[in-house]
Amino acid sequence: MKGILLSILLAAAAVIPAYAAGDDHTPKHGGLVLETKAGDLEMVAKPEQIVIHVSDHGKAMKLTSASGKVTVFNGKDSQEAALALVGDKLEAKGPFKVGPGTKVLAEVSLNGKPSVSARFTLK
Repeated sequence: MKGILLSILLAAAAVIPAYAAGDDHTPKHGGLVLETKAGDLEMVAKPEQIVIHVSDHGKAMKLTSASGKVTVFNGKDSQEAALALVGDKLEAKGPFKVGPGTKVLAEVSLNGKPSVSARFTLK
Protein backbone atom coordinates (compact mmCIF):
# COMPACT_ATOMS: atom_id res chain seq x y z
CA MET A 1 0.00 0.00 0.00
CA LYS A 2 2.79 2.46 0.91
CA GLY A 3 4.55 1.58 -2.35
CA ILE A 4 1.45 2.40 -4.42
CA LEU A 5 0.89 5.70 -2.58
CA LEU A 6 4.55 6.65 -3.05
CA SER A 7 4.33 5.83 -6.77
CA ILE A 8 1.23 8.03 -7.14
CA LEU A 9 2.88 10.93 -5.31
CA LEU A 10 6.05 10.68 -7.42
CA ALA A 11 4.02 10.56 -10.63
CA ALA A 12 2.01 13.63 -9.56
CA ALA A 13 5.20 15.51 -8.67
CA ALA A 14 6.57 14.79 -12.14
CA VAL A 15 3.40 15.94 -13.90
CA ILE A 16 2.87 19.25 -12.03
CA PRO A 17 6.10 20.98 -13.21
CA ALA A 18 5.52 19.74 -16.78
CA TYR A 19 1.99 21.17 -16.74
CA ALA A 20 3.15 24.47 -15.26
CA ALA A 21 5.88 24.77 -17.89
CA GLY A 22 3.22 24.39 -20.60
CA ASP A 23 1.55 27.62 -19.44
CA ASP A 24 4.64 29.82 -19.62
CA HIS A 25 3.46 33.44 -19.90
CA THR A 26 6.76 35.11 -19.00
CA PRO A 27 8.02 37.80 -21.39
CA LYS A 28 10.65 36.50 -23.82
CA HIS A 29 11.41 39.87 -25.44
CA GLY A 30 11.22 42.27 -22.47
CA GLY A 31 7.59 43.28 -23.07
CA LEU A 32 4.18 42.71 -21.55
CA VAL A 33 2.35 39.41 -22.12
CA LEU A 34 -1.41 38.87 -22.36
CA GLU A 35 -3.15 35.57 -23.03
CA THR A 36 -5.79 35.63 -25.79
CA LYS A 37 -7.87 33.04 -27.63
CA ALA A 38 -5.45 33.25 -30.56
CA GLY A 39 -2.32 32.78 -28.41
CA ASP A 40 -0.13 34.79 -26.07
CA LEU A 41 0.67 38.29 -27.29
CA GLU A 42 3.82 39.99 -26.03
CA MET A 43 3.98 43.69 -26.81
CA VAL A 44 7.28 45.57 -26.84
CA ALA A 45 6.69 49.35 -27.12
CA LYS A 46 9.45 51.74 -28.15
CA PRO A 47 9.16 55.30 -29.49
CA GLU A 48 10.09 54.16 -33.01
CA GLN A 49 8.03 50.95 -33.17
CA ILE A 50 5.60 48.64 -31.44
CA VAL A 51 6.23 44.92 -31.86
CA ILE A 52 3.80 42.08 -31.11
CA HIS A 53 5.35 38.63 -30.62
CA VAL A 54 2.94 35.69 -30.70
CA SER A 55 3.44 32.44 -28.81
CA ASP A 56 1.52 29.35 -27.80
CA HIS A 57 2.28 28.37 -24.19
CA GLY A 58 5.73 29.95 -24.34
CA LYS A 59 6.71 28.60 -27.77
CA ALA A 60 6.89 30.96 -30.75
CA MET A 61 3.90 30.54 -33.06
CA LYS A 62 4.51 30.16 -36.80
CA LEU A 63 2.63 32.95 -38.54
CA THR A 64 1.62 32.36 -42.15
CA SER A 65 -0.56 35.46 -42.26
CA ALA A 66 -1.25 38.21 -39.78
CA SER A 67 -2.56 41.76 -39.77
CA GLY A 68 -4.02 44.30 -37.42
CA LYS A 69 -3.56 47.66 -35.82
CA VAL A 70 -2.49 49.27 -32.58
CA THR A 71 -4.02 52.30 -30.93
CA VAL A 72 -1.76 54.11 -28.46
CA PHE A 73 -3.51 56.17 -25.76
CA ASN A 74 -1.83 58.90 -23.71
CA GLY A 75 -4.45 60.75 -21.67
CA LYS A 76 -6.85 62.25 -24.21
CA ASP A 77 -4.46 61.77 -27.13
CA SER A 78 -4.57 58.67 -29.29
CA GLN A 79 -2.59 57.47 -32.27
CA GLU A 80 -3.38 54.54 -34.57
CA ALA A 81 -0.94 52.54 -36.70
CA ALA A 82 -1.22 49.45 -38.89
CA LEU A 83 0.56 46.25 -37.88
CA ALA A 84 2.45 44.37 -40.60
CA LEU A 85 3.83 40.85 -40.52
CA VAL A 86 7.64 41.00 -40.44
CA GLY A 87 9.21 37.56 -40.13
CA ASP A 88 7.65 35.91 -37.09
CA LYS A 89 6.20 39.06 -35.49
CA LEU A 90 3.91 42.02 -36.14
CA GLU A 91 5.34 45.55 -36.29
CA ALA A 92 3.93 49.07 -36.33
CA LYS A 93 6.27 51.94 -37.18
CA GLY A 94 6.29 55.12 -35.04
CA PRO A 95 6.99 57.69 -33.71
CA PHE A 96 4.94 56.85 -30.63
CA LYS A 97 4.67 58.54 -27.25
CA VAL A 98 5.29 55.66 -24.85
CA GLY A 99 5.92 55.77 -21.13
CA PRO A 100 4.45 54.72 -17.80
CA GLY A 101 0.65 54.78 -18.00
CA THR A 102 0.51 54.59 -21.80
CA LYS A 103 -2.23 52.22 -22.91
CA VAL A 104 -1.99 50.21 -26.12
CA LEU A 105 -4.92 48.40 -27.73
CA ALA A 106 -3.77 45.73 -30.19
CA GLU A 107 -6.28 44.20 -32.58
CA VAL A 108 -4.80 41.30 -34.54
CA SER A 109 -5.90 38.56 -36.90
CA LEU A 110 -3.55 35.58 -36.99
CA ASN A 111 -3.34 32.80 -39.57
CA GLY A 112 -6.78 33.57 -40.99
CA LYS A 113 -8.58 33.34 -37.65
CA PRO A 114 -11.01 35.99 -36.34
CA SER A 115 -9.51 39.13 -34.86
CA VAL A 116 -8.65 39.30 -31.14
CA SER A 117 -8.02 42.35 -28.97
CA ALA A 118 -5.51 42.84 -26.18
CA ARG A 119 -5.18 45.89 -23.92
CA PHE A 120 -1.74 46.63 -22.49
CA THR A 121 -0.77 49.29 -19.93
CA LEU A 122 2.89 50.27 -19.75
CA LYS A 123 4.52 50.46 -16.32
